[in-house]
Amino acid sequence: MSDMSETESMTSFRPFQPSSGISTAGRLARLAGALGVAALLAACQADEIGYGYGPKEQRPIPAKTLEQMKKLDMKPSSPVLMRIFKEENKFEVWKMNASGRYALLKSYDICRWSGNLGPKVKEGDRQAPEGFYSISPGLMNPKSDWYLAFNTGFPNAYDRANGRTGSALMVHGSCSSRGCYAMTDPQIQEIYALAREAFRGGQKSFQLQAFPFRLDGKNMAKHWNDANMPFWKMLKEGYDTFELTRMEPKVDVCGRKYVFNANPTVPLDTAAACPADLGQPKELVASLQTRAKADYAEAEVLFAKLEEDRKAEEDKRIQLALAAEKRKADAERALAEAEAARIEAERNPGALARLFGAEPNPDAGIRVGPVIVPATGAPVPIADPRGPQIHAVALAEPIEQERAGAISRLFSFVTGGDKTETPPPAVAPAMSVAAVPPPALPSPVVPAPAKPALAAPVAPVAVIAPPIPRQPGQPALAGGAAPAIAPQPACAPPGVVAPAGTPPCPAVAVAPATVEKDKSILDRIGNWF
Repeated sequence: MSDMSETESMTSFRPFQPSSGISTAGRLARLAGALGVAALLAACQADEIGYGYGPKEQRPIPAKTLEQMKKLDMKPSSPVLMRIFKEENKFEVWKMNASGRYALLKSYDICRWSGNLGPKVKEGDRQAPEGFYSISPGLMNPKSDWYLAFNTGFPNAYDRANGRTGSALMVHGSCSSRGCYAMTDPQIQEIYALAREAFRGGQKSFQLQAFPFRLDGKNMAKHWNDANMPFWKMLKEGYDTFELTRMEPKVDVCGRKYVFNANPTVPLDTAAACPADLGQPKELVASLQTRAKADYAEAEVLFAKLEEDRKAEEDKRIQLALAAEKRKADAERALAEAEAARIEAERNPGALARLFGAEPNPDAGIRVGPVIVPATGAPVPIADPRGPQIHAVALAEPIEQERAGAISRLFSFVTGGDKTETPPPAVAPAMSVAAVPPPALPSPVVPAPAKPALAAPVAPVAVIAPPIPRQPGQPALAGGAAPAIAPQPACAPPGVVAPAGTPPCPAVAVAPATVEKDKSILDRIGNWF
């Protein structure tokens, strides 16, 4: 807690009291000096950024521009002429030199202009005007909301004769345009100062020429088919006049069109037809016609070349677009085919096997019915539902079995297991012998062959003999059924009692089981092939 009371703290803040050692006159002198230094610094800073000092409409022409005027033999009070080129965004200031002709003093980049190439037609179309305009001191606006400005004078006599409307079309600062030509603030300040000094030197008005581009053959060729070309050709006569003479062209209006360098004997009417003789200098007219003819010829040739290039470029774009569409269509078709193949593989699993060359065996899993041996002894297979087709299919089985055999032989060759073994002896099929022998029948004795051939192994086959009629004196079975009689064997094996007339079974030679030793590599290769 401070020992100072609230009252003491409030009274401790007192206003500044002058020191008794400094007089009032000295204090005033110091204050005046400080204000002078501040004003000088502010003026220097403003001049450094191009704004100068004092009221903006009265600021002088910058020193660098005055130096350039001196090099070109110009005076600040000599007349000026200004030109605008939309396509290049250029604003040119021309000034008359000591020879009485205009020379280019300075060119500025237009900050912004409104609309497109072509003249202003009506209020609200946001088009910056094109044509020849006369700027008098009354059109200068030092109190503009856009820093500084001057009015273009739109609509002029030509615009009014053609019913064109609009107002307040300016060249101003602030770099913002709604139908105007906008410059930066330093630019419009310098342009304003140049025009102001020309008015002070006695110029009654200066000419403002606004063009879409420089009206030569090269630039006109680029816009040869533009709807505004007739209007631009009309402006070209005034453009060429300045280009040839470096003098301000005299501008009049008759028959609702511009006429240049006219000296008529009667006043011209903006709406009425122009007189036959406008009193134009013949030499100048001839020079203008020659220049225009050359420019138009150049424009036509260049335009034809530009059209050819444009069509070639358009055809190239079309071909590229068609190629892109074809690639897209091919990709979509390939995707559709792949999707169709996938769906087909899901519906038919065999399609996937056919795709990789592994056809399914149509006879896989087919079982043939049992063999029935009739009383005659000739085995006959039960008829298969497919008939003779089963034998044709069996003869044309896939090659996969051969491939499997080859692979097995190759594997046996590599592993060294290709050995030849004697197959085991065949076992004679077991025959069913009747428990009760049938009655004896006389039959000739069939001698056994001298040299029995080696028979292949025979798989046991179940044989069924047809029923034998009941013999006289044999009792019938219950229910009238015939007595059970054992089936008759197809042949008589050795050591088995068979009915008379039954042929003996062929003897089976049993070869001793022999196992060959491992073959050499060359033998195995030979057997493999």
